[in-house]
Amino acid sequence: MHRIPRAELYAALLVTASTTAAFAHVTLERREATPNASYRAVVQVNHGCSGKPTNRVSVTVPEGVIGARPMPKPGWELTTEKGPYARAYPYYHGDVGEGVKTITWSGGSLPDDQVDEFTFLARVTDTFAPGSTVYFPVQQDCTQGSHSWSEIPAPGQEARSLKAPAPGVTIVAAGAQPATTGATPAVVKAGDLAIETPWMRATPAGAKVAGGYVRITNTGKEPDRLTGAAIPLAGSASVHSMSMDGGVMRMAVVEGGLTIAPGATVELKPGGYHLMFEDLKGTPKAGEAIAGSLIFARAGTVAVTFAVAPIGARGPDGKGPDGKATGSKPSGHHDH
Repeated sequence: MHRIPRAELYAALLVTASTTAAFAHVTLERREATPNASYRAVVQVNHGCSGKPTNRVSVTVPEGVIGARPMPKPGWELTTEKGPYARAYPYYHGDVGEGVKTITWSGGSLPDDQVDEFTFLARVTDTFAPGSTVYFPVQQDCTQGSHSWSEIPAPGQEARSLKAPAPGVTIVAAGAQPATTGATPAVVKAGDLAIETPWMRATPAGAKVAGGYVRITNTGKEPDRLTGAAIPLAGSASVHSMSMDGGVMRMAVVEGGLTIAPGATVELKPGGYHLMFEDLKGTPKAGEAIAGSLIFARAGTVAVTFAVAPIGARGPDGKGPDGKATGSKPSGHHDH
């Protein structure tokens, strides 16, 4: 009979314990946010309940976080509960006094040995000062059993000392964040798709439409289609094309979506294919990062962040066709 040395056994137990602790909680993928800015909350569920699969995840949106909009998840039913805020908060289209307070995904099945994500977009207000932490309590229900990830540490207490800590995000000043924090990574992977540089143009005050752009590469063997997009301050969005017809530039909705063939790269850019954000309820401003999503026929809904370039910009760097930085010249509808 082979005996395991006691020292090796202790080491193995320590590794197992630390690994279990690392994956024992519901967590937030993005651990930092800035005041008065959009935040894409990705709630990660790392295990079930004593081996049983998860079939319901409910997130409480705390006071001071407004405009919450959840992303649907295939195979799960999505419901929200709205209620009044403690006070009115400035928002894109004026003060807002109520909104989504609870988001629930139910009816799906997440096995105990698998990990999945539940995403929503929201705006963190300046109620929270840099250095503070915002907590999002999560109720996780399984076919048998449940977990209530709702404990909030007392002042001076570390969250890791709690048995069931609520996932939290640290508030940092805008200038304190690294250049890549709060913006979409250089490449977002979604199945066989590689998504690069989502951006949009700032608009004049009162404008009702804005153009959005992105570069998409299909690395797989099956075609996919970009069918739409979404941002909190737009009522709707669709894919448009631009073409010359008898010397006249014409724009039209791409019916059925824009196909990205296997091995192909499609770039949405000014003067060509683009996203048309309509029924704007606010004004996108240069320098902002607006959380949103792209919608594909195969890859589904993919969370991205649109960097806002100045009015009239020809690219995300904010430069015009002459290579110089653009000013505040209004951008006509014809050049979306």
